[in-house]
Amino acid sequence: MTHAAFRNPALTRRGFLGFAGGTAAALALSACTGSGPGGSANAIKFWDMPWGTTSYTAAAQKLTQAYKPTGSDLKATYQEIQWNNFTQTFASAVASKTGPAVSTGGGFQAFQYAQQGAIAYADDLLDTFKKNGIYDDFLPGVVEPFKMKDGYAAVPTQLDMRVWWYRKSILDEVGVELPTTWDEYLAAGKKLAAKGYYAFGTGAGAGNNIGAHSMIVMMINNGGGLFNAAGELDCVTDRNIEAMDFVKELVAAKIVDPGALAYTTDNLTSQWKSKKIAMGISTAGLNNDLGDTTGDVLVAQPMAGPHGDKGTLQFLNNIMMYTNTPSQASSEAFLTYWFQNYKTLWQQKVIPALPVLKSITELPEFQQSVQQAEVVKTWQPIGKTYAAQGTQLTPLLAAIDAGQALSDFTQTMLAGKTDSKTALASLETAIKALKS
Repeated sequence: MTHAAFRNPALTRRGFLGFAGGTAAALALSACTGSGPGGSANAIKFWDMPWGTTSYTAAAQKLTQAYKPTGSDLKATYQEIQWNNFTQTFASAVASKTGPAVSTGGGFQAFQYAQQGAIAYADDLLDTFKKNGIYDDFLPGVVEPFKMKDGYAAVPTQLDMRVWWYRKSILDEVGVELPTTWDEYLAAGKKLAAKGYYAFGTGAGAGNNIGAHSMIVMMINNGGGLFNAAGELDCVTDRNIEAMDFVKELVAAKIVDPGALAYTTDNLTSQWKSKKIAMGISTAGLNNDLGDTTGDVLVAQPMAGPHGDKGTLQFLNNIMMYTNTPSQASSEAFLTYWFQNYKTLWQQKVIPALPVLKSITELPEFQQSVQQAEVVKTWQPIGKTYAAQGTQLTPLLAAIDAGQALSDFTQTMLAGKTDSKTALASLETAIKALKS
């Protein structure tokens, strides 16, 4: 799976798990045609995931091959790594020291390898970026989450966000204005429900993580989150309880489809396409997934929670460097080139993800994607990661993202039968178990 269709965004930032005590068997790698041998000792090996269609892979390979190192810096080779079994592929290669010098990968991968001493921190690279202007080109708040105790584990490359969408024709039909607060939203949702529409379009069936992400969005939108500002696990807070009480109110008012607990990604997409859903939280490419060319499926403006808070959930895809490199200076020189020329991939429209560089968001080619440009403009500045209300990403977030705890919690909340404080306490207990 790829980021090409935002239909299953999990693999764009999926936590990197499955080290299995370092005993994973080596897997065959899917090398791009003409990319050259991945094991050359006199080259920087760049392993990249397929972040789009085959057109992306060809364009990224071409960009890598166009790199002309200067002085003693080494050239770079390109290797595509498929998402299928990518965790075992990386684990095996890093353990045997046959892995890359630079790679993209799972969103939390760098933090887990940093714990093993396999990551080359990016502090010197970021210092270079500050000198050549790249650092100031990053969107606000996207670099800081990669700061660990010993340095920056990775550098952001793309954004994946959860935002509110609405179908304009339904709101017009029912005669409701786009809500700007939770109170207005509840009133609008009840009017829509009376006409047979759902205003909290979601799904929590097998393989569908939109429901789980929606719960976190509601917490963040109310000034909450799974962690406190110090980065300590802290689920059972007044703000989180208030947010989940609101979700329960939506369930009771039939603003949530009772069938949502079992909806897969395809089921949820079908509900949007059949115009059963008037509003809902989804990925930044929902309109493209639905094939909407009429401008009926639109990005909503952020709503203010009961205390005036605005916020949502975002994921940061990234690029990382490894200590197993023939030349750290060459790794950094290649990545400097990569970021200086990264815009060409958006100009060719081979990446459907959101960029992290302001200069790319200003490109005519990106601005043509009107709804995605609106997401970056209005939602990215208020985006927070799973670490909210803290900021630092950690390996624990990978376990939360890939585990069952958040899915079970979502099922409980959408069923509407358990009080919010008890449900949040159970979620915190389950997350604590992931740390042991």
